[in-house]
Amino acid sequence: MDNAHIDALVDKYHNDPSYLIQIMLEIQEEQNWLPQEDLERVAKKLDVPMTRVMHIATFYKAFSVVPKGRHQIHICMGTACHVRGAGRVLDTIRETTGISPGETDLDLKFSLETVNCLGCCALGPVVEIDGKTHGKVVPGEMAAVLKTYE
Repeated sequence: MDNAHIDALVDKYHNDPSYLIQIMLEIQEEQNWLPQEDLERVAKKLDVPMTRVMHIATFYKAFSVVPKGRHQIHICMGTACHVRGAGRVLDTIRETTGISPGETDLDLKFSLETVNCLGCCALGPVVEIDGKTHGKVVPGEMAAVLKTYE
């Protein structure tokens, strides 16, 4: 994001430091992560210490200070999904994408995370991609599902 865009975003909130999290959320939404130089610009414009900005960026799970893929994959590893084969589904996702939980592929196409529950246990195993829930996932079908996210 260029400096003019960051400046406009901060100006939108009247340079008010109480909107720091909202500004960071908007940057994250646009770029899928929070680049260091963008955070430094926000800190300077709001006149807040960079340590405060980084504390927020690293405290909340919604924020990422490393690049994330265009498509976010969350696989439930909770009890109901686990006993229904979530581990095998995860293995298929690893093989198909070449990444493990907590990683992003080199093309910035996919990021993979495991979660403890997605709140739809009856549909287990469950995979959520970009907010869309895929229930009763079969390992053999996962590669085809991922191909739809080209």
